[in-house]
Amino acid sequence: MFAFITYSSWLHWITQPQLALHIPDGFLNLPIIAVTWVIAIALIALALNKAQAEYQERAVPLMGVCGAFIFAAQMINFPIPGGTSGHLLGGTLAGALLGPWAGSLVMVAVFIVQSVIFQDGGLTVLGANIFNMGLIGTFGGYYLYKAIRFAIGGNKLSGMLIAAAVAAWTSVMVASVVCAVELAISGTVPLTVALAAMASWHVLIGIGEAAITVVALSFIWRTRPDLFYDPPRKAVVSRPLSRY
Repeated sequence: MFAFITYSSWLHWITQPQLALHIPDGFLNLPIIAVTWVIAIALIALALNKAQAEYQERAVPLMGVCGAFIFAAQMINFPIPGGTSGHLLGGTLAGALLGPWAGSLVMVAVFIVQSVIFQDGGLTVLGANIFNMGLIGTFGGYYLYKAIRFAIGGNKLSGMLIAAAVAAWTSVMVASVVCAVELAISGTVPLTVALAAMASWHVLIGIGEAAITVVALSFIWRTRPDLFYDPPRKAVVSRPLSRY
């Protein structure tokens, strides 16, 4: 079902800037919708090709489990002062476990189900929501996580936790800024208002994202580290060669 915007609801929306990353129908203009759909479709096609070429069949069950967990976690909202709420996005989590390509496909599937079945985000702007929350969060979150983790100790739990926390928080903030810019270009809300509202709330939402991501990845690291896309490597102990 499409969401139609009345003047009163739009006025309340900009005077009470309780913005969220799930953009409803009618909030973006046609050029932004078209551009984000083209980018989303292109990246989805590329992710499908990469996933088919790089991943083995054993990754398929893990994609299903990861997608189910992220979908369930996104249904749990935590309140933010001002009457809005936040929830896990899961891009960094999916990227750390599945890599950027399969992780992006999982996020795309989650957002499609949310939009079509639960009306969480509009159908016409589904490309923008996938681009903002799924692709930016997964690709950006994964590569930032990877860079930080291996810079401070790729095989250490502490390195993974710090990297996951920073990447998860940053991915939420970047997605919120991109969303604010899209809304401003579309003429829905002034850029200063959108940036102030999105940045202020998503600083807090990003902390929740980082906490949930760290808890989930920490548990997996301790129990099944082999499930990571870049699993920790065991230290190789050098042995002297025998003289005989």
